[in-house]
Amino acid sequence: MDITFLLNGESVHLADAPPTVTLLDWLRETRGLTGTKEGCNEGDCGACTVMVSEEGRARALNACILFLPQLHGKAVRTVEGISGPGGALHPVQAAMVEHHGSQCGFCTPGFIASMATAHLNGDTRHDDALAGNLCRCTSYAPIVRAAKAAESAPIPDWLQPDLDFFCPEISRGSAAGAEPPAPLHAPETADDLARLCAANPEATLVAGATDVGLWVTKQLRQLDQVIFLNRCRDLQGIEERNGVLTIGAGVTMDRVLDLMRRHHPSYAEMIRRYGSAQVRAAATIGGNIANGSPIGDNPPALIALDATLHLRHGDTRRDLAIEDFFLSYGKQDRAPGEFVEAISLPASAPRLKVYKLSKRFDQDISAVCGAFNVTIEEDRVTGARIAFGGMAGVPKRASAVEAALTGQPWTMETIEAARDAWEQDFEPLSDMRASAAYRLETARNMLTRYFLADHGGAQSVLEVTA
Repeated sequence: MDITFLLNGESVHLADAPPTVTLLDWLRETRGLTGTKEGCNEGDCGACTVMVSEEGRARALNACILFLPQLHGKAVRTVEGISGPGGALHPVQAAMVEHHGSQCGFCTPGFIASMATAHLNGDTRHDDALAGNLCRCTSYAPIVRAAKAAESAPIPDWLQPDLDFFCPEISRGSAAGAEPPAPLHAPETADDLARLCAANPEATLVAGATDVGLWVTKQLRQLDQVIFLNRCRDLQGIEERNGVLTIGAGVTMDRVLDLMRRHHPSYAEMIRRYGSAQVRAAATIGGNIANGSPIGDNPPALIALDATLHLRHGDTRRDLAIEDFFLSYGKQDRAPGEFVEAISLPASAPRLKVYKLSKRFDQDISAVCGAFNVTIEEDRVTGARIAFGGMAGVPKRASAVEAALTGQPWTMETIEAARDAWEQDFEPLSDMRASAAYRLETARNMLTRYFLADHGGAQSVLEVTA
């Protein structure tokens, strides 16, 4: 498989691109572009951030967990290419100089890439855009001042080719249904993907690589067979019909965030903290579900929404309630060669609230993540869907708590009466993030918080400090 992309305005064509060589390693070791730094090598610190443009939109991405085949048809800018001809500074670079935004300078290239990306997109939510960039010298205040100072500056002319870049599809040279000649595959459609998965049931599927990337950079695993999903356009669609949202498995979490801001604001607020801008721009909703993490933040909200997974194996499709997908720790109801094709959920759920508790507000693993969707009619609970992550080996409903609430008046007395039901649902572990007792008490408190917010009690404070 060949790949073609732009690098700092120059067309690059790679034949037989190694499937698990990261962009960061290739930039530094092959191209000699050492401005992009290696920090954590797991997508947390942002020192390796680059600008990646596609279809007129730019995204900041972590080069350390971005594999070369994921770049096909895209335009990449490193800090060297964000500067213009003859050393002309990008507006954010000039602002960083003027406002003294750089100290040791190690993290600066990543900040520049994130700031230039936000500037190109007209995004002025600087705290969100820079949450995935770590400055160990604590220069955040002047960096944010620099980002604000550059807001109104025009987009440099030299970045325009990235937005206009179009790469014609490259033939992979394999007939439909034929056994591919190499271990690296990049199907163009879900039908092609289904055939490849059926023929290679043990292959590793790579969408955003925010999880798989760490298998390579941290666990040093050799992946024998890899199937990249980034060319499957029919997995990247969003459809709303008859009050139901159907989201393709390949839809990235930044697009899910934009969608949920319109349909489920509380869920959207959790996604804003789900990861950095770099992670959200790469991670996909299907990948997050399929990896089955017990501390994944998406499944509790989707379970509370009674979402349905659409799974596919070859030409056979089946639908499954998402709560039934997670069987036990590390085990999902997914056969070899079967993949998540899409997920459906209600377009409206006015009573949904999602609460994330973590030690760090942004870009941190949850100690507990709870989702509440309680139906009230005439001040009485007529239905409840409550789900948690971080409380068990899988994302799980609080069935006993739901039963304790259903049919009861929607009062604080009912909330208090349900306290003992929590231990019937969960036996959480103690670990570095929280003790079992703390997790149980937090879950109880989240239900109280949901009740108080529903009655207008300090709602604004609670929402802001989630």
